[in-house]
Amino acid sequence: MGSGDLPRKTITSRVEGQAGSVSVKIELTPRMGEQLLKEKYAVQKYELASGYIMPDSIRSLVPTNVPDFVDDGENYVARLTRALYFFKQAALIGPSGTGKTHLVYLVAKLAGLPLWEINCSLQTSVYDLFGRFVGLGKENWVDGQIVSWCRYGGILYLDEANMMKQDIATRLNPILDTRGHLVLTEKDNEIIPRHQYGYVVISMNPYASEFAGTKPLNAAFRRRMSVWIDFDYLSVGAKISQNEVKMISQRGKVDIQTAEKMVRVAAEMRKRYKTGDLPYAPSVGDLINWATLVADGLPAGNAAEETVISMTSDDIDVQASVRRIVRMIVGNEGGVATQVEAK
Repeated sequence: MGSGDLPRKTITSRVEGQAGSVSVKIELTPRMGEQLLKEKYAVQKYELASGYIMPDSIRSLVPTNVPDFVDDGENYVARLTRALYFFKQAALIGPSGTGKTHLVYLVAKLAGLPLWEINCSLQTSVYDLFGRFVGLGKENWVDGQIVSWCRYGGILYLDEANMMKQDIATRLNPILDTRGHLVLTEKDNEIIPRHQYGYVVISMNPYASEFAGTKPLNAAFRRRMSVWIDFDYLSVGAKISQNEVKMISQRGKVDIQTAEKMVRVAAEMRKRYKTGDLPYAPSVGDLINWATLVADGLPAGNAAEETVISMTSDDIDVQASVRRIVRMIVGNEGGVATQVEAK
């Protein structure tokens, strides 16, 4: 959906004068709304798609309805947009659930660029990435994700990049350096230039043993990432972000006090995750799920059983550890925690 297809929005503002206040309705056109968003994130001077002509066939790849990105002054949106503007590629590194993918979606939305997303797990097919012939003979070639991005432009997002197969990473090197092209060996070594508006973002968890399948990035591939942006949770341990509290309250539709307790539970779990005592740390989305059930009338303890406790692990000892954190901070509303642990 292009900007011309976006619905108009009306905002009401009150203007004070000598005769009193007057309500004024202002209709925001899609372009005005986009401009306000760019000003909000201070990215208006980094125009990533000026002059970009998008084929109708890929217009649906432009993200829509992406929630606002909340941080505590790290300015992630501006930093990633600036990195792409100057260098055309950047890397995001940090634990799962810290907003890396959300950030990429929002930057693509603000720029009005199609997003080509690839999860670089060990099962990623070379055919899916680069393409293949379909049927008999060499008449029917179907482009893969990377080839399509090379031809049409946009943001190529390589998620979990340190799980990428080495042969794939090697083939990407000519695209990411001054050569700026892809050699399509599957199709008689056709050389495909990188599109003028072709940007690359990779994201990954820090290389560690608990992330099965991860490995250090090849040095040649790593050098091609011009900017590295580190991510962390908004709230960890004793550090509680009021921005995260407000976000959980607003999106989960619970009161501020309840939201703060949930964030404190998450902060403690994240601290233990970082020290290796828990296998999982809750994301903002996990907390919103918990809050949504509470807003629907489920006691906090019961709602925790169905979300942050069960999600952390199938191991009953790990679940018991998380249950104690919930009970310590939130209390034992509903009594479910005690009943389950007694079993």
